[in-house]
Amino acid sequence: MALNGQDLISIEDLSRDDINKVLSVSQNMISAAKNGSKLCEGKILANLFFEPSTRTRLSFESAMYRLGGNAIGFADAGVTSAKKGEVLSDTIQVASSYSDIIAIRHPSEGAARVAAEASDIPIINAGDGGHQHPTQTLLDLFTLAKEKGKIDGLSIGLFGDLKYGRTVHSLACALSLFSGVKIYCISPEQLKMPPHIINRASECGVSISEHGDISEVISKLDVLYGTRIQKERFGSEKEYHDVKGGYAIDRKIMSQAKKDMILMHPLPRIDEIAYEVDYDPRAVYFKQAAYGVPVRMALIALMLGKVK
Repeated sequence: MALNGQDLISIEDLSRDDINKVLSVSQNMISAAKNGSKLCEGKILANLFFEPSTRTRLSFESAMYRLGGNAIGFADAGVTSAKKGEVLSDTIQVASSYSDIIAIRHPSEGAARVAAEASDIPIINAGDGGHQHPTQTLLDLFTLAKEKGKIDGLSIGLFGDLKYGRTVHSLACALSLFSGVKIYCISPEQLKMPPHIINRASECGVSISEHGDISEVISKLDVLYGTRIQKERFGSEKEYHDVKGGYAIDRKIMSQAKKDMILMHPLPRIDEIAYEVDYDPRAVYFKQAAYGVPVRMALIALMLGKVK
């Protein structure tokens, strides 16, 4: 799609050419992310976060400020008219009259699509339930390109909660656009990757397999992408603790990995990555989070037609 003036609801809205364009502009934005720019001077981003967020919300705000624009919005739906019963489409119509572009996070799957239908300005999905998180995927792809020098041909392990994790859903879909990629899905039985995502990747020529034990595949990986095992998804405390012990990354696990493997995580982490791993040069999750600013700067500038 042409990014100028369009919505970004799903990573599937983007072709490989679109993704390559975002990644190229993101590289050009690294300097502006440090030094600032006037590219979007006079433009306003409405950051509408109906669900808690740290990195996504702050990086969107930082991105707009670094572009010379301004940001308005909220980080708690409880302080908005939604608490009085206002429907989402009404909130979006009003916010679109106050701003030039909207980033929305919402706990309900499909909420971003509803927002796009109600808005006459571009909508960016900043996460909708367990569905999609396309801007996280773009910064994940940028991290792969920066840290590994390529995306084609990589062997990537997706680890942890693959059933409800919207970041891994979006990433698996995006990787289907690249050639020679191998995906290893590593999770407990209760949290396996949804079949439709596995089928989609397979149909696109991605080699994708499922595993219950990280030790089976760790030595094969160029990239390990961890996600949090979500306690709230289990029927009992015991069931959760029985599973989580086998899905934690520590120095011992890292010792089985390639010397040049990278460890990624969308954050927040709870206890699935031991703090000792932070000192391993292969751990790039904080660098990954920092890339969120230039990537979101690139996306905003492209969607507002400020770069070609």
